[in-house]
Amino acid sequence: MAQHCPECGFANADGANYCQRCGAFLVQSEPTPGATTATYKVGETGELEPVELEDVVARGAALVIRAGGGRAGESFPLEHDRLTVGRRPDSDIFLDDVTVSRDHAILVRRGSDYHLDDCGSLNGTYVNRHRIESHRLQDGDELQIGKYKLAFLSR
Repeated sequence: MAQHCPECGFANADGANYCQRCGAFLVQSEPTPGATTATYKVGETGELEPVELEDVVARGAALVIRAGGGRAGESFPLEHDRLTVGRRPDSDIFLDDVTVSRDHAILVRRGSDYHLDDCGSLNGTYVNRHRIESHRLQDGDELQIGKYKLAFLSR
C-alpha cells in the first residue's frame, strides 16, 4: 500500500518516513514502549563492540545512526574539529548508499558548537525534517543524509 506525501502527493512505499520526491516527513512512528538505543563501534578486527551510550557522549558530542543501511546503533564520537560525511570510502563518516553524495556534508566545530554544512549534495541534507545549507546542531537533532537517519547527541 502506498503512503501519499502530504506536501507533494507522491505515492511512497509503505513504511517510508520521508518522501522520495520532495523529502517531506511522512509519519511520526510511535516509539516502542521500553525501547532504547543500543550503540556499538566497529573494532579494529571488524567485529561489532557494544558501547554504552552514556560513555560515548561523556567524552563529548557524537552521532548515532538511528536507521538505515542495517547500521542502526553505530556511533561516531565527534573527536575532531572537522569531519567529512559521504559515500567516499575515506570519509570520516562513511555512508554507503547511492542517495548519499561522495562529499555530502561536513561537520565543523565552531567554538563549542558543531555545525552541519551541506556540500552541495544532490539529495540534500536534512535536520529535523528541514533541508539545510548550514545548521548549528543541538542535542537530540535528527539528521537525514540519504537513507540514513542519525541522532546528534551532546551533554
